[in-house]
Amino acid sequence: MPEPPPPGGRVRADALRNREHILRVAHDAFAESGTTSLNTIAKRAGVGPGTLYRHFPTREDLILAVYRHDMQRLVDSVPGVLAAHGPLDAFRTWFLTLARYVRLKHGLGEALGTAAVQHAVKESYPPVTAAVGTLLRACGEEGSLRPGLDPADVLLLMGFLWRVPQDEEGERQARRVMELVIDGLRPLT
Repeated sequence: MPEPPPPGGRVRADALRNREHILRVAHDAFAESGTTSLNTIAKRAGVGPGTLYRHFPTREDLILAVYRHDMQRLVDSVPGVLAAHGPLDAFRTWFLTLARYVRLKHGLGEALGTAAVQHAVKESYPPVTAAVGTLLRACGEEGSLRPGLDPADVLLLMGFLWRVPQDEEGERQARRVMELVIDGLRPLT
């Protein structure tokens, strides 16, 4: 799921920093509104439109890069989340973060309907499923969840998280339903 290499080979360190900064700013801007303009994102990032367009020639290119960047960060976060929390709390934390990313994706609506973006969504599925597997193994070893759960099944089951409203009541409902799911995944006695 890594970003494709830039045309022509190596990228300067400052260009990489600019790209990372633009991706973070674009993530936040798209989270606020899926219709945020590229010029608004450039202004918020403190770069000229030319710099933004040099990295991301089209809106689709930027959306695709934000999606890939976010999903890679999420997958890469599993070891750190496990180190910072017990396995079951890491499971909860990681899935709530995934839900925020998926809600952002849904907020972009039609912009994510292109073939290139759909390909990126499909290519992110195996690494995300592997990350879920890592969390499930840790929970199984700890004894908080049944060992041997299928990561794809659990990912499908946890899909309710990106369907709850994005407000305080939705957050409370997500936590309640998550606990119901977790209860169903606990070891059989």
